Amino acid sequence: MIENARTGSVSAPGRWRRWPSWAGYATFGWATVYGGFGLVSTLTGTGVFHRAAEPLPVSLNWIIVVAAVVASVTALAAVRPWGWRIPRPVISVMLAGLCVVSGVAAFGLLMDVITVAFTGSVDSWTATANRALAAVGVLLLIATARSHRSSAYGTCPRCGVAHASLTPRSRPEPTSAPPHVRVLAYAGAAAFLPYAAMKTTWALGGTFAGVSGARMLATMERNGASGVMLALERWGIDATVLLAALGAFLIFGLVRPWGQVFPRWTLVLRGRRVPRWLPLAPALIGAATLAPYGAVGIVYAALGTSGAVTLSRGDFPTSGDALLVAWIGLGAFAVYGITLGVAAWSYLCRTRPVCVATGAGIP
Repeated sequence: MIENARTGSVSAPGRWRRWPSWAGYATFGWATVYGGFGLVSTLTGTGVFHRAAEPLPVSLNWIIVVAAVVASVTALAAVRPWGWRIPRPVISVMLAGLCVVSGVAAFGLLMDVITVAFTGSVDSWTATANRALAAVGVLLLIATARSHRSSAYGTCPRCGVAHASLTPRSRPEPTSAPPHVRVLAYAGAAAFLPYAAMKTTWALGGTFAGVSGARMLATMERNGASGVMLALERWGIDATVLLAALGAFLIFGLVRPWGQVFPRWTLVLRGRRVPRWLPLAPALIGAATLAPYGAVGIVYAALGTSGAVTLSRGDFPTSGDALLVAWIGLGAFAVYGITLGVAAWSYLCRTRPVCVATGAGIP
């Protein structure tokens, strides 16, 4: 098995490998379901868009309905013969625009997952369902766009090269990311060190930014933290520090060869190739969430530091204490989110399978 990982695995195209043939129809099905979700929520007066815990006007739900109708027509135009009457750039632009709209609607899904893990609930399950459906739509729209582009230019949607039919594909040998990408990844992981030190200080009962560990624990209990999270906190272990450690492990795996092959301690799986989606899914979702969240937060913290806006002190004694915590937390999110996106893109390019031509006289 180890030798197979070193030389690159070759696999015949299966149902999932033939995704260009059904991606457009899957997108049409998703648009139908998503549009129905938006229509029902609108007619029942249920808001699906939230700002923090506050629901936004129900009238915004019509955005889902309109986007779903446009997505269904565009998806069919990308796969049906009548779609060739429409200029190809128009369909490509429409699919790209729908990806952006769906991506904006999906923003916050990672935060919902973390909230469920820590508290067992979220502010609105309807809003979470909307984000999950939108995230599925982003993936299907990207697949449809790639399939449409390949049919328009006569290239393979998997490898980008023109060849006659679907062929087996081979994954490149595990390699490290370029040096500058590795440096960025290490910087992204190091950005969590001040954050981990702050949270660990509270977990061990110490005082930071004018707040003691006991008071922070009481705040967590008041905010509905789960029993597991509270138990860890009492043992001196902060759950978010564990997530930061997992984030560092993820970004290291994206830039090092061992992130492409299961290590020896996995026993049965050792030596086998890591499925690309396994590290890429959390990496892309994390980058799409943390980078903009942290960047906007840093701008807000900078405005608060300059006195342009008044930053709420929350549970902290002074606004200065709140600003200190904001810079540490939001700075970590921004730096890690951006570097995670760079590392994920590098991993995506380095592990992209290549189609292997087979047949008589063809090497």
